[in-house]
Amino acid sequence: MNSLRSWLGATAALAVLASPAFAQSPPGFSALDKSDPTKSNQNQGLKPHPVPPTVTPVEKLPVDKIKLPAGFKAEVWSSGHPGARTMVRGPKGTIFMGTRAIGRVYAIVDRDGKRQVKTLLSGLTQPNGLVIKDGALYVLAINRVLRYDNIEDKLDNPGTPVDLTAAFGLPDTVHHNWKYADFGPDGKLYIQVGANCNICEINPGIHGQIRRYNPDGTGMEVVARGVRNTVGFGWHPVTKELWFTDNGRDWAGNGGPEDELNRVAKGQDGAFFGFPYCHANGIPDPDVKKPNACVGVTMPAALTGPHSAGLGIKFYTGSMFPSSYKNVAFIARHGSWNREKKYGYDVVIARTSANGKAKIEPFLQGLLDDKTNQFFGRPSYVMQMPDGALLVSDETSGAVYRISYGKPRVASN
Repeated sequence: MNSLRSWLGATAALAVLASPAFAQSPPGFSALDKSDPTKSNQNQGLKPHPVPPTVTPVEKLPVDKIKLPAGFKAEVWSSGHPGARTMVRGPKGTIFMGTRAIGRVYAIVDRDGKRQVKTLLSGLTQPNGLVIKDGALYVLAINRVLRYDNIEDKLDNPGTPVDLTAAFGLPDTVHHNWKYADFGPDGKLYIQVGANCNICEINPGIHGQIRRYNPDGTGMEVVARGVRNTVGFGWHPVTKELWFTDNGRDWAGNGGPEDELNRVAKGQDGAFFGFPYCHANGIPDPDVKKPNACVGVTMPAALTGPHSAGLGIKFYTGSMFPSSYKNVAFIARHGSWNREKKYGYDVVIARTSANGKAKIEPFLQGLLDDKTNQFFGRPSYVMQMPDGALLVSDETSGAVYRISYGKPRVASN
């Protein structure tokens, strides 16, 4: 066993020095992957909760189950787009929506107050990453980066995109590499590159990162390391610091380790957030071990629950909601993948503080019945509209809910 551990350590060290092309599949690399529950200390009694993305008829959408704080209202904004995940808004009002499992990108347009859904692109590999910049739609599908210029004028025929795949040089491994991307306050394009396993030694020069690039793919820098799987990040409106959700490892039991909300503090670009050695608030991994596993790890701003699967995060800057929600982060928690007692399936808020910590509070609830352990929807992403309303995509139902606020009316005598 000691010789095996020595070999693993040596292999991991060599991987850091390896070229990107080689490092994705060096000899013996599969032996490092601890994702197989039969080959590690993982809990083999857990069972996945697979739910294929479907189109739920409007009259059967669970909007009536949604519970919100007083004064807030939920309504169906659009439906008929299975696999609904990432949402971005074009300058002319088109909502573009990415998916993961079914390889589609949708365009949703508003016609006389009614939404029309168009399948804009299909046949892509997990096109979860969408970005809008200067009227161009960037589509990130694992390692492919495609730019569709003037896309809102070409919804019926997007045409041939500008292919930036070679310029960005993203790894082609699929495991936890569906993308999230966005332009930061600095004008750079930020892209996540997730772990290529559930839990394993990774090549830290390639995987487990948040990177930033110039829009043309040049000038790559690593902003955060040791990040297992973030598919949601945003910048605080005041401090301009980057905050991101991170999904913790699976198969370690019902208790977690808990998922995380993290912050890249000013001057801390390249900080290490622990994966694969250290999780949550300092829990060493039981499978991938090293001495002092949590020394030097940047701890989370907040924990977001065991297997809650936080995805989209957006800081609220609108004027529709009460002032107490200004600059508060809304987080869509997709819900447990294989936890026996399901958890999440909601939207929470994170109130951040000057010390870099955050407090998690409930916001949108009701899509999980704790008594029956049954869920009715899986919130995936949130997006603020120009009027200040919040859109929430539901991957399971293929729908988007609009959350608005209006002061409750008081009956007059």
